[in-house]
Amino acid sequence: MPSQRPQSLMFSFLGIHALGHGAAVYSGSVIDVFARLGVSEEAVRSTLARMVKRNLLTRHRRGRKVYFALTPHAVAVLEDGRRRVWETGAVNRDWDGTWTLVGFSLPDSRRSTRHDLRSRLIWGGFGPLQSGLWIAPGAKDVTGVLAPLEPGDQVTVLTAGARKPTEAADLVRKAFDIEQIARGYHAFLARWDVSRPLPAAPDDLARQLLLHTDWLQLVRRDPHLPAEHLPRDWPAIRAEQVFQALARAYEPSAAALAATVLDVLPV
Repeated sequence: MPSQRPQSLMFSFLGIHALGHGAAVYSGSVIDVFARLGVSEEAVRSTLARMVKRNLLTRHRRGRKVYFALTPHAVAVLEDGRRRVWETGAVNRDWDGTWTLVGFSLPDSRRSTRHDLRSRLIWGGFGPLQSGLWIAPGAKDVTGVLAPLEPGDQVTVLTAGARKPTEAADLVRKAFDIEQIARGYHAFLARWDVSRPLPAAPDDLARQLLLHTDWLQLVRRDPHLPAEHLPRDWPAIRAEQVFQALARAYEPSAAALAATVLDVLPV
């Protein structure tokens, strides 16, 4: 089975089996689910504790049991992931020719902020055009990206279009590693586009969580570039078809298994 970080698997688990359910999940039953994926009890408890510290989960005690529920912050993060997976699509066919530019200059005393900003820009679909200047196709609202970091006047955000001698294709080539993005989709297809994916997995609940985690990691790294500037045989098209077909196939049996394993508390 593909190796995934426990926190990445946890986001998939919460997005499928907690988001929109209005319930807290008993830690012991989460441990049971993750044992199917080869994740230790210690790793699950450590991941849950970190997510509480990051204001993604809250604890609810009932006797000796501890249940975990989503915070509003977690709901927003998971909803964003859901939209990327099911609504945005793997290929951008609606690009209007505009680019969003984010320029920043942060001193060494704010090195951690600079690192966090770059990570957030990558999640937002931006690529580094040159030192301190990042771009993304389309008009992007980066308020949510910038607000938690409080960069002040050290960041400039503009919307613009390419003008000669600059070509849009050149911007794509300079700011984004097309070959690396394609390799990610080819690797996904090598794992999942087979007659019986992951026969070593114990059941469809495990396959579901691995599939969703694998796919979300891909779309997180994909800047959703304009289709007209990508190769005609762009592997994201086939990869998305495979993901959606398998996700639908696993859903009924995975939901039935989760209903028997998960101990939930209405909140």
